[in-house]
Amino acid sequence: MSDVDFTPLRVTHRTLGRDVSDRIRAWAKDQGHPVSERGRVAQVFVDAFLAAHPEVWDEADTYELVHATARTPGPSPDDYAWESRSELGDVYTVVFVRDLDEHETLRRLGAADADIRQIDVDDHTYYPEGPQIVTVRRIGGWTVAVEDFGWRGSEPETLSALSRDGGEAVSVLRHDYAHHRLSYAVDGHVVTALDPGYPVRRSGTDPGRLDRHLRELGVDPAADDSLDNAHPMALALASRVTGVVITPADLRRPVLGAAIRTDRH
Repeated sequence: MSDVDFTPLRVTHRTLGRDVSDRIRAWAKDQGHPVSERGRVAQVFVDAFLAAHPEVWDEADTYELVHATARTPGPSPDDYAWESRSELGDVYTVVFVRDLDEHETLRRLGAADADIRQIDVDDHTYYPEGPQIVTVRRIGGWTVAVEDFGWRGSEPETLSALSRDGGEAVSVLRHDYAHHRLSYAVDGHVVTALDPGYPVRRSGTDPGRLDRHLRELGVDPAADDSLDNAHPMALALASRVTGVVITPADLRRPVLGAAIRTDRH
């Protein structure tokens, strides 16, 4: 599939601005709903507010984004529609590591053997004071590590360690207060790194290595486009590279992991 074989699916969005987000938070609190002070406001509260205040749309700005969707058989952004409703939160990293078992993956992520234990539902990262919580699960020939409020698995030196000696590693970082990133490393080198929300921004030793997969997901890698479903697209892209599709069941605890002490990082 070449860049000219498809037309990206373009959708029009309206943005309500920060002041409206603050109004939605205040309104939801007045209605007795628990709302965090930062990060995303749950869509159910946004929808309810807009239903009660349709006039707010008159204040919105409009803009156009590309919606990624599978153009060939294989993993799709639709497979990750659950991501926005999950417990992953506003900051997380998922790393797919080929041919390393769970313990070795944790060690290369920075865990000492003493850090490795069963991680329960009540274990969370309390940044920056507490340890970094990472869980691991073997799926097919890959180990999938999930970092709670962490990004060490997206860093080039970590990806180099995870992929050295002929290995592969793919990381997907969501960071709502900084920059999102997908990175693909082979044999100790980051081959491609890209911004899932703006895929034309690519770097690495072979920035175009994943272009075929982007096209298969309805994204023109050469176009100056922004995506409206960047995180499901990034996870679907990782799944096309690895052949592993994560489901909510794969996030269930208790599961093996580590509480990595920050002074080791």
